[in-house]
Amino acid sequence: MLYKTDQTLIMTGERERLKELLRTRLIECGWRDQVQMLCRDVVREKGVHNLKADDLIAEVTSKGRALVPDSVKKELLQKIKAYLVQDM
Repeated sequence: MLYKTDQTLIMTGERERLKELLRTRLIECGWRDQVQMLCRDVVREKGVHNLKADDLIAEVTSKGRALVPDSVKKELLQKIKAYLVQDM
């Protein structure tokens, strides 16, 4: 179920703009490269033939989330708050 805010974000295109901002910031800070290295390490450890995509995702997700810089989280949160205040 989508909440009114989610629907508004989607209908106005703001959700896509926020996602693109997040993608850009994560690439700029090197997060994407770090997660790729994590994935490579897991594949080397487990073996490419012994690993399913779901297993790789489960292995890397929590580590990847922990690697997101606080500055990126704060910037995105500020953008969301500013949008919500503007929308009221």
